[in-house]
Amino acid sequence: MEQAHSLLLNEDACSRLGEHQRAEFVFEWLRFLKKLLPVADVKQNQKRLVEQLTTILTGSPGPSTRWLLAHCLALLYRVGDSFTSSLTVGRCNDIIRSKDDSPSFLPSRLAAVACLGAMYEQLGRLLISSFKETMANLLKALKGAESQGRYEIMLCIEKILKGLGVSAVPCHRDIFKATRTCLTDRSMAVRCAAAKCLLELQREAVFLWSTELENVASLCYRAFEGSNYDVRIAVSRLLGTLLASSLEPKQAIAPRPGSRRSCLEEVMELVSSGFLRGCAGFLRASGDLLKGMNSVSRDVRVGITQACVVFISTLGGAWLEAHFPSLLSLLMDLVSHTRATQNPVDAVCSRRCVSFILRASVGSLLGEKAQIAAAKEICQAISKQNRAVETRVSNTDVAASQHVLVCALLELGSVLQDLGSSAAPLLHDASTGMLDTVISVLLHPSVSARLAAAWCLRCVAIAIPAQLAVLLDRCSERLNALKSCPKAVAGYSAAIAALLGAVQHCPLGIPHIKGKVVMGLAEDLLRSAAQNSRISIQRTQGGWLLLSALMTLGPTVVEHHLPRMLLLWKCAFPQSVKELDSELRRGDSFTWQVTLEGRSGALCAMKNLVVHCKVLLSDDVICRVLPLLSCAVALLSSLVKSYGNQLKNAVTVFRLRVYEILALLPPKSYEGKSCVKTSFFVIYFLVMLSVMQLNVGNVHNSLHGGSIGGGTLEYDPFTIFVKAQVVPAPLPPPAALTVAAVQLFGVIFPHLTIHILNRLIRLNFFSSFGLALDHETLGPEEVQKPGLSLLLGALESSNPLLRCVAAEGLARLAQVLNEPNFTVSLSLMSFDKLKIARDAVTRTGHSLALGCLYRYMGGISSPQHLSACVGVLFTLSQDNTSPEVQMWSLHSLSMVVDLAGPLYRSHIDASLTLVLRLLLLTPHTHVEVQQSLGRCLNALITSLGPDLQGEGAGVCAVRTSCLVGCAVMQDSPDCLVQAQAITCLQQLHMFSPRHVNLASLVPSLCVNLCSLYLSLRRAVVACLRQLAQRETVEVSEHAVALVNTLAQSGRQPYPQRPGSSSCLDLNFVWFCLVDVTIKEVGLEGALFSLLDRESDPRLRQDIKDTLVQMMSSAAESELAHWLKLCKDVLSASSDLAATTLVETNQEEDADDSSAFHAKHEHSGPFNNLRWSTRVFAVECVCRIIVQCESGDPAHFDMVLAQEQRLHESTDFLVLHLADLVRMAFMAATDHSEQLRLAGLQMLLVIIHKFASVTEPEFPGHVILEQYQAIVGAALRPAFSVDAPPDVTAKACQVCSAWITSGVVSDLRDLRRVHQLLASSLVKVQGGRDVPNPFYNESTFTMETLAVLKAWAEVYIVAVQSTRQKESPAWWHQEQQQEQCEDPGTAETAGSGLLKLVQGDLATLSRLWLAALQDHALLTLPPTYASQLPTTGGSFYSAEIMEQARQHYCFAWAPILHATALWLNSTEFIMVDEGPANLSRPVTPTSMGQSTTLASIKSPEDVNTERLHLILGISVEFLCSPHSQNQMENITSCLHALQALLNVPWPRSKVGNDQALTVELLSVLHRLIVTREYPGVQLAVLELVRQVVCAAQEHVREKRHSAEAEKETVPEFGEGRDTGGLVPGKSLVFGAMELCLCILVRKLPQLSPRLAGSPTGQGALPWSLNDSDCKLVTLALCILSELPSICSPEGSVSVLPTVLYLLLGVLKELVRGFVAANRGILVSGALQALRNVLSSPMSRAEKSRAAWVEFLRSALSTLLECWDTDKMEPVEDEETLLTALTIFLLSASAEVITVEPLQSLCVGKFQASLESKDPMVSRAAYYQLLASVFQGPTAVAGPFIQALGGQLVGYLQQVEKSRPQTATELQAVQDGVRAMEALVLAAEETHRPQLVTVLLPILVSFLLDENTLASAPAASRSLHESALRDLMRIGPQHSAVFKTLMASAPHMKARLEAAIKGNQESVSAKATPPQVSGKHIPSIQLKTNFL
Repeated sequence: MEQAHSLLLNEDACSRLGEHQRAEFVFEWLRFLKKLLPVADVKQNQKRLVEQLTTILTGSPGPSTRWLLAHCLALLYRVGDSFTSSLTVGRCNDIIRSKDDSPSFLPSRLAAVACLGAMYEQLGRLLISSFKETMANLLKALKGAESQGRYEIMLCIEKILKGLGVSAVPCHRDIFKATRTCLTDRSMAVRCAAAKCLLELQREAVFLWSTELENVASLCYRAFEGSNYDVRIAVSRLLGTLLASSLEPKQAIAPRPGSRRSCLEEVMELVSSGFLRGCAGFLRASGDLLKGMNSVSRDVRVGITQACVVFISTLGGAWLEAHFPSLLSLLMDLVSHTRATQNPVDAVCSRRCVSFILRASVGSLLGEKAQIAAAKEICQAISKQNRAVETRVSNTDVAASQHVLVCALLELGSVLQDLGSSAAPLLHDASTGMLDTVISVLLHPSVSARLAAAWCLRCVAIAIPAQLAVLLDRCSERLNALKSCPKAVAGYSAAIAALLGAVQHCPLGIPHIKGKVVMGLAEDLLRSAAQNSRISIQRTQGGWLLLSALMTLGPTVVEHHLPRMLLLWKCAFPQSVKELDSELRRGDSFTWQVTLEGRSGALCAMKNLVVHCKVLLSDDVICRVLPLLSCAVALLSSLVKSYGNQLKNAVTVFRLRVYEILALLPPKSYEGKSCVKTSFFVIYFLVMLSVMQLNVGNVHNSLHGGSIGGGTLEYDPFTIFVKAQVVPAPLPPPAALTVAAVQLFGVIFPHLTIHILNRLIRLNFFSSFGLALDHETLGPEEVQKPGLSLLLGALESSNPLLRCVAAEGLARLAQVLNEPNFTVSLSLMSFDKLKIARDAVTRTGHSLALGCLYRYMGGISSPQHLSACVGVLFTLSQDNTSPEVQMWSLHSLSMVVDLAGPLYRSHIDASLTLVLRLLLLTPHTHVEVQQSLGRCLNALITSLGPDLQGEGAGVCAVRTSCLVGCAVMQDSPDCLVQAQAITCLQQLHMFSPRHVNLASLVPSLCVNLCSLYLSLRRAVVACLRQLAQRETVEVSEHAVALVNTLAQSGRQPYPQRPGSSSCLDLNFVWFCLVDVTIKEVGLEGALFSLLDRESDPRLRQDIKDTLVQMMSSAAESELAHWLKLCKDVLSASSDLAATTLVETNQEEDADDSSAFHAKHEHSGPFNNLRWSTRVFAVECVCRIIVQCESGDPAHFDMVLAQEQRLHESTDFLVLHLADLVRMAFMAATDHSEQLRLAGLQMLLVIIHKFASVTEPEFPGHVILEQYQAIVGAALRPAFSVDAPPDVTAKACQVCSAWITSGVVSDLRDLRRVHQLLASSLVKVQGGRDVPNPFYNESTFTMETLAVLKAWAEVYIVAVQSTRQKESPAWWHQEQQQEQCEDPGTAETAGSGLLKLVQGDLATLSRLWLAALQDHALLTLPPTYASQLPTTGGSFYSAEIMEQARQHYCFAWAPILHATALWLNSTEFIMVDEGPANLSRPVTPTSMGQSTTLASIKSPEDVNTERLHLILGISVEFLCSPHSQNQMENITSCLHALQALLNVPWPRSKVGNDQALTVELLSVLHRLIVTREYPGVQLAVLELVRQVVCAAQEHVREKRHSAEAEKETVPEFGEGRDTGGLVPGKSLVFGAMELCLCILVRKLPQLSPRLAGSPTGQGALPWSLNDSDCKLVTLALCILSELPSICSPEGSVSVLPTVLYLLLGVLKELVRGFVAANRGILVSGALQALRNVLSSPMSRAEKSRAAWVEFLRSALSTLLECWDTDKMEPVEDEETLLTALTIFLLSASAEVITVEPLQSLCVGKFQASLESKDPMVSRAAYYQLLASVFQGPTAVAGPFIQALGGQLVGYLQQVEKSRPQTATELQAVQDGVRAMEALVLAAEETHRPQLVTVLLPILVSFLLDENTLASAPAASRSLHESALRDLMRIGPQHSAVFKTLMASAPHMKARLEAAIKGNQESVSAKATPPQVSGKHIPSIQLKTNFL
């Protein structure tokens, strides 16, 4: 294919190829030439190119090739010389005039036609000279052309008209005459082409929409007859455009006699004539009128409906807004006409058509403000119709008005649902009276009008949930008041049922009492049904309708009414067969009609119980229901025999209900029951009877709506409460019965017995068989054989639907049986059939069977069978004589390719060749074949997968073939084929992205983005979503480049094929984008606009995903663009009143603006966007903020952002903070509640992310501080009286975040937001005594807990900040700041935050405790459900327990922490907790507590309960496996427990309870193992330390009391007398286990098992971060305390482990262990060692000996650390010496004084002193030595003897080598301290001798007078230090001192000189300096700069 990429065709290479390869080669060359011609210089090669293209023209090119050839030839003449173009035109005309009618010449003639069209389109008036000849030639050829020829000629004429424009006027009449014939052609493709030709003709041919308008309209009506979807689309576009042009002409019309401009009434009259009379002529219409028949087909009416939509869309939204009243009136007149509603089917069809027109126009073209105006007009129309019926009650008036009311009410409901909460002003408009108007229709005589009004009320409730309870009350009251009126009973019961169905769409629900009210109403209606026969049916139906709707409220509501429901069901059915027989003997038809109505309703209620309350369907309930079902089935069979047609409709509905409930229940639940065993067989008989009465056509019509005109609500009023956004359209009862019979048959078929099955052998109902196979079983073999014979026979049925079902059934049968031999036999049978069969029916059925077998069996394992199957399907797919066989075989081949797996690799090349050849040869009129080819190509690409990335010759050829195939499909006129092409390119991009040309793919996606076809839009968006994941920037650039190209050329670019359904003129392609273009807002803006218009859930989600992907890839680099885009979307509200006025209290907020206006820019690129789109825009902004958090730190640092902005052209989020706050404010103050929630969430994100960002211009302040007034204004509406609870709850969360963020520094400013929380706290005090009348009681729980959580968070931060300020360092810093500030500065928020909370703390504490008590009860396991209070808790009632759980789970953790802090502050001392400053006191009763005298508890009991409440909640949560991702809650629990254990009383309680502490430690151990979060682990260890301390205090107290009483009691502490520690019951064991876990995870070398593992010694050097060091230190601290809480024997048990771990950590430390905070770790380990060695257990009588032995072993281990090999040298000998010193000083003398330990200890000190390369500094060494000298005599003596002389020698050498540095000075001074310690350690008799040694050393340190001045600083410091020591020691030993001075005069003189010099220096310092009179500046300027 590379040889095809040249300007001229490589004829040599082409000639060497076969016929099929040559066609592919030519097509690829033409594709390349199409791209090359616009940029290449072709004049030199033009002649040769024309010759080559002409050769291809005469070579019988395929459909795709000829279109591409025509485009290239026309483009060549346009970019090159056009002189010879007339010759080419003449050549094409000659080919068209040729008399050769052979099939081989037809492609050349079609290619000539295509070339003419392309050349005239591209060259235009340059070919005007040959225009008439060409047109005459084409029109002549049209008369005798076949369908393909007519199709091509129509397309050619369309292009000629497009190219010539007004120049083609002379032939307009002739073209019109020829085209009008083609518009009613038998070929649907020709009709489409003719419609497009006329659409192009009407641009210049004025007569089409003026004088000939009626004729063209009639012609269009005839074209609609028998049309398909594509024809209706094309013709409706033509008709709609003509109607719009006639109403508002695009050009002036020359005045003619009798001609005038059409008005809207005339246009609609023309539409009405077609809608009412169709296309029939006069004679036919007259005959139909005489016969009483309606000749208007459904196709005509659907086509006219689509034309009306095009008509309105063409005129635009502004026109619709201005003329909506007139249009609505005309549409209502249309639907009320008697000819439109002659029978129920016509009435339903007409209503749906008018509703479609209204929905497509009002729902798509009008913004929110215009929709509100339209809703008012609709209300007026409803009111007008209703008044007319009230004044004239004839049957004709009722029949006419009901259809008007249905259409108007349904559209009104849809508008309200679209508006959402923005429709609130409409409801409150007294002039409209919308609710009164709609409710008045509930009394209309027509059932359809009443149901439509009920549905409209449901839409009101969904849009504005606050109205739901109000409407329920209103309808309930009217129903009670008008029980005797049949219309009122029916209407109001339907309204209540619809409103109950709306609860499923309202998260806030309704009050629980409403369910009781509805239950009472229903029972009352059922009880009174028999009192008045006139309204028996209405009351019965209304009662059961209410009960059925009640089931949709869910099990939490229904479970309270289930016993009464069971009783009502029992009363509705006879209790036995005997009662049933007596009923049959005495009842008449009317009685049975009422009875059947009641029993049908009862069965429907049962069905809804199963659907909505399956958890209530216990065995007991099923057993009580099954006998009733048995009677129902028996009654059904009896009525069929007794009454026949008299009760036909009632019996049909009753049978339908029976089938529905039985299909939902598992057959085994009623098959084996003796009470219904007989009925089970009756079920079979009845279902068979229903099935045998049907034929396949009825099944098809029932399943797809067929010829019945669709469903409507009055067919089944019980569907009015189903969960749906659009009005339900149930089928008529007979059709619904068909569907139910099919489903039930599929359920019960596997349970049939053989004698029943024999009656079904001839039953042609195979879809039921397929449903039975879905249950994964077929029953016994007797069932399988007849089923197989049925399926095989159906494979050759003449009905295509039946063949499909049979093929699926065979495959499912093979899958269920799962026998390879059976599967192979089926495939061989199909092979044999296909070899001998020649009819299309047999070949299609068996070819599909092969594909289905592969689909369900995963491919046949034998390659021979696969080859045979593929060969057969290949042959069938090439049968050009039967496109049907081609389509079926190709579809089957695609399934084989999908599931054959690797086995198909050998057939890939042949399959690609076949697919590509068929794509090039298949006419575009055979779209079904092209669709199957697209599926095959997609399956082949998927099969190739990543292999497409290869670079081999074979892979390149395969990849090129795939790309060529995609290009062919992209040129198809069918939208599904184009969608397949996009899907294939998407697959190619996924497997081989660099080989897909985005420059051509993205423009084609953008052009199809607003296609009329949903499937194509889905494919486009799905492809864009994938592209956005990798090449977001490239996709956006290509989209903008496309728009630039369109703007420059002023015409639409190819790649669309000319004449395709999506290849429309530029205005039409982009008409849906309204005012938004890609050029203005990029592809992202176009996607936002598309999202606003789309209603398909799947497509909307794909658009959102695409935008999210693009945003995640490009938002940070194009931050300003994305933020502006989201801001434009958010601002694009059509509600001009949305300049949101936020009222503020000017007395309290003096510095706030009196109003904040969110001014919406009307100049933005978007207009009239809906609230859902704006909500998504807010969510996008939140995503951008979160995304930037992981990016550049400058996004949240103003200083850094400003610095980088100066040097780089980058953008940062903090620079757009003003826009972010503005957007959050706009959203939070909108009318839409959903948008308010999104805005508050955005504000919360902004506070969290920007709270710590400082303001560089104002040091000490944060950047958010300037927006505090806006934040307060945004929050205030959420606390209004009418604010929904969810909005208030979210606002409370924002309030707490704002207060705790520390943004506000002024307490006065903080009080503004604090007042909002305070007001909500007052609201909470109302409690459950004042329920919300609009919403469910759970909303009170949600709001209350949100308020309490917010207060808890504020209190936590206040306490923490107060404790930080109490630290000395903080206090000193604060004092310095206050000195610099003005004394009059207001109190800061940090110091006053606690005061704000303190006033309400008494009340809050009670509320918090009550909330925690509720949470504790709700978290109890189901086994303790009986212990729950029957009335509920403090903030929830028993009825809403399930809904309340989720709210408590959201809020309990901060409340728990706050409560613990409050108890910590009170230290569990009971104080007066009366509430202060609240409107309503909080009484114990309101908190769920009893106040009886018997229940009054002591303070000790109350405190104990509170302690156990907090402990229980914390432990339960920490044990829960659901706490995986709730680190904040875990931390709150741990901090709460820490706060409790900081208080002595709870600490003593915990210490006294051994079982509690052990359980707590086991929970904490699990937490350590499962949570790697450092903060959690630190908190856990701190809590363990507190628990150990509590145990220590308990043991210490017990021992002290025992000593005081001088009693002989057992040893206190764990281990008792035996020393055993029981796992699971021992606190010490649990603490050791937990500490060991930490130590081994952080230091694996400690574990013998891990010592040689990759994580142990053999691994890379282990390192600890700062938090790890703290964890290890805490663990060692805990370990060191454990022996003290043991008995002497117990301490002996734990001591080896403790010493091993301590010494193990020390050993790792001295080896040069890497740690971030080594100092903390070393000091902690040494302190832990000191704690262990000084433990009182080491001196206890019972354990002393064992301790001595263990400590000696530990000392020996410590000494061995010096003796390590060279692989692990000691790098920190100082720590070892320190540990050794601690041992020497802290351990008893028995441990140290034994040999050889004592000698070894002395040797270590001596070796360190004598080392030439000491690792221990001299200063540290002498400090340790001084400590040793001060130890016990038995320990210090050997060290003095061994090291005293060396110490003296060292000090004596100092005089010769005086210290030069501070380190050396410190060593000398520490040596002196050690010498002093040695003197003090000596006996009294020997001290004078040692002083005689020390004093000369000190005198030697003195300097003489001359040397002192020039000596170094260290030497002078030594002189001064020595002099001070002499002055101190001399008086202490005066006798020795005097004797020494007397014996050594030189020493005396040296000392006296030093003392004298010291006195002189002191005197000089004491004399004040003389200050001259001249002021000397403190800062001396430098004048000498040399």
